[in-house]
Amino acid sequence: MKRGNKRHLFRVALLQMVSCGEDQDTNLVKGEEYCRRAKEMGADIALFPEMWNIGYPFRDPIEPDFRREFPSKAIGKEDKFVKYFMSLAKELDVAIALTYLEKSSGLPRDSVSIIDRHGKNLMTYAKVHTCDFSFDALCAPGDDFYVCSLDTAAGEVKIGAMICYDREFPESARILMLKGAEIILTPNACELEQNRLGQFRARAYENMVGMAMANYAAPQANGHSVAFSGIAFGEIDGPSLDTTIVEAGEEEGVYIAEFDLGALRHYRECEAWGNSYRKPKRYGLLTSEEVHYPFIRKDARR
Repeated sequence: MKRGNKRHLFRVALLQMVSCGEDQDTNLVKGEEYCRRAKEMGADIALFPEMWNIGYPFRDPIEPDFRREFPSKAIGKEDKFVKYFMSLAKELDVAIALTYLEKSSGLPRDSVSIIDRHGKNLMTYAKVHTCDFSFDALCAPGDDFYVCSLDTAAGEVKIGAMICYDREFPESARILMLKGAEIILTPNACELEQNRLGQFRARAYENMVGMAMANYAAPQANGHSVAFSGIAFGEIDGPSLDTTIVEAGEEEGVYIAEFDLGALRHYRECEAWGNSYRKPKRYGLLTSEEVHYPFIRKDARR
């Protein structure tokens, strides 16, 4: 049985860059340049690497100066940096997934805002799985996972978001799938090697969603921004497919990941993964907050 062939293409531009350190004004200029390149390449949305406004602090979190200064780098959703990219999205008619250290009532948050092509901020997601063993302990964990409907030239697409360490927990992508996500955007800031890439591929396969991740270029991280299709088989019960859509090298660039939403939607109607045959009544332990040896960590937050 052949799959449907009605095509509805959705293009994500992975903005793989080296930041300009904590100079927010210079990062803004560079971010604009890469968004304009994404527009020229036909993107529907441009995806930044993690915490772009301060270029992700590749610094020793133990430094007293860093710990003292870090909260002052946070910005609000109404600040110049965010507003600028809202205007840019409207000008370019391209959505932007913008990342930044976000002000909150307590500790700042590691966030991404999904800005549509009309310049509207559809949702802001804060990283739930903070790396509490690193400087992420200076950030407040997010409260939930969100999905929004993104208007594109070819129609609506359901977008979910998670950030970096979130992808190492299968629950992150699973709950986004359960909330209706078709594409999951993932800003990143760490080394992407075979195990993390394989893990990310698995999130696409097991949830039948498209996965797109933008990372920092070398030498700040190692690039390898990547996107995987949620379509693992070309025909019902047919041979498996390589789900890789694009994988960058280590250098800077804009890399386009093209998802065929028509084929993905048809696949989700037919295949056996996602939410079709799950047994939620058997998963109660997954929500327990008890931690036992050998996984006890004094710095972990629940």
